[in-house]
Amino acid sequence: MSTPRTVAAIDCGTNSIRLLVASGGPQGQLVEHDRRLELVRLGEGVDATGAFSPAALDRTFEACDKYAGIIAEHHCDAVRFVATSAARDVSNRDAFAAGVRSRLGVDPEVVPGTEEAALSFAGAMSGVPVSAEPVLVVDCGGGSTELVLGHRDAAGAHVIDAAESLDVGSVRLRERFLHGDPPTAAQIDEARELVRTLLDGAPVDPSVAGTTIGVAGTVTSLSAIHQGLKVYDRARVHRSRLSRGDLHLLATRLLGATVDQAEAMGPLKRRRAEVICAGALIMDEIGSRVGSEEIIVSETDILDGIVRRLLAD
Repeated sequence: MSTPRTVAAIDCGTNSIRLLVASGGPQGQLVEHDRRLELVRLGEGVDATGAFSPAALDRTFEACDKYAGIIAEHHCDAVRFVATSAARDVSNRDAFAAGVRSRLGVDPEVVPGTEEAALSFAGAMSGVPVSAEPVLVVDCGGGSTELVLGHRDAAGAHVIDAAESLDVGSVRLRERFLHGDPPTAAQIDEARELVRTLLDGAPVDPSVAGTTIGVAGTVTSLSAIHQGLKVYDRARVHRSRLSRGDLHLLATRLLGATVDQAEAMGPLKRRRAEVICAGALIMDEIGSRVGSEEIIVSETDILDGIVRRLLAD
């Protein structure tokens, strides 16, 4: 019997860089060997400068060094590194790419929006049972927010009906508008107006969703705060639920808090606490428009989608 292939996926976003090492199980399930997250804030100040700062690159490369060791320990057969769209646009993108390549032996990829939507949808659907379709997957990241609406066809294959990448995320919104600690009412109003304008112009209509799944650090952190967790527990966060009312109360609470107060509300690292109020505002605005009564929180996301694609190749 041949040994199952082991692969590694890295998702490098504006706020975090994450790793998943896994292989395929006998029933088609993923056998997870390692999953890590480092908050490196790669996109810090990019809106203002158009470049990754030396400090942000150092933090990111330090995480890459750590991940390279883990990948070597597991003797991975394939590695894929998917990067935030900012990696394509910054003036020092070549320095970023060279740093990743020298540490991990692969080039960072900025995947097309259609592929990113398919990977995110597949990852979210792999971890959450769905009874009502279509399904809306929401990924509120640091630099952007992804909305993917889709369903399963008669053969069970995923079909993407509409997708949009909103040019706003927790880091970007915090840096542009929410400068106060806590933010002022005027700053909050400006931030909400931008998010509403972007949602109004998006081709994805959240109101038609039969099921809404929220993935990634913003919504998982909101679930942990809502549950009163002091130590992060993936098992309790995964498949937990947040109603529209829960999202609104969390946003109100976090927008009225200082960073120190937000950090004390749950198992948040400092760099997450600094931007969680902005992420909560974005999720509140989306939550007010979804057709489903609640959002299901999933720990499976684009990383799982990338791993499944690697194993299928």
